Amino acid sequence: MINKISESIEAALSSVKDGDTVLIGGFGTAGIPNELIDGLIAQGSKGLVVVNNNAGNAETGLAALLKAGRVRKIICSFPRQADSWVFDDLYRSGKLELELVPQGNLAERIRAAGAGIGAFFSPTGFGTELAKGRETREINGKRYVLEMPINGDVALIKAECGDRWGNLTYRKAARNFGPVMATAARMTVATVHEIADLGTLDPESIITPGIYVSKIVRIDRVATAAGGFKKGT
Repeated sequence: MINKISESIEAALSSVKDGDTVLIGGFGTAGIPNELIDGLIAQGSKGLVVVNNNAGNAETGLAALLKAGRVRKIICSFPRQADSWVFDDLYRSGKLELELVPQGNLAERIRAAGAGIGAFFSPTGFGTELAKGRETREINGKRYVLEMPINGDVALIKAECGDRWGNLTYRKAARNFGPVMATAARMTVATVHEIADLGTLDPESIITPGIYVSKIVRIDRVATAAGGFKKGT
């Protein structure tokens, strides 16, 4: 019987290894799998390569993982924000490597990995420092830069609801990078707020089929800094 429900975050992350490439979902504060990131800190893996839209906020979530010294390199689009002091300090002191990727290219490089595409050409970044040392090509009179897929050893994502087969639905903007990251990693762990009985999820509402998911863990709903779920009055 297929049952991908994990008894704990600790159990779900037990196979993460030093040096793994970890794809972490989230856009700003929407859809960040904070519970899984905290579990990764407790798990102890180090020398990680992390892929995310940004480089963490304040000292929680991804920023806490950076502060713990577990990350060797980060691949992201927006490393600097008003509250990205953890990243700033590590990068300026040479303790953290950065690969800066335009946001559309980041999403497409992850999608390409999941689709089995070896590489693709994108016009974004041509003529800039981001294209330095990279293969370029002219196609129909327009210049392009060769982009390589980003494959993950592990994907950590946040979903809204899942069943024991690992099928997932998402809540609004919390969906963001989750679906493409799930396809691009060898192992995907997702947190969910609800576990549905098998067969009760509307197939038209399932965004990530269970074939792409290794483990799901149920977590409680909590209010976020941006408002998130609000308690009833």
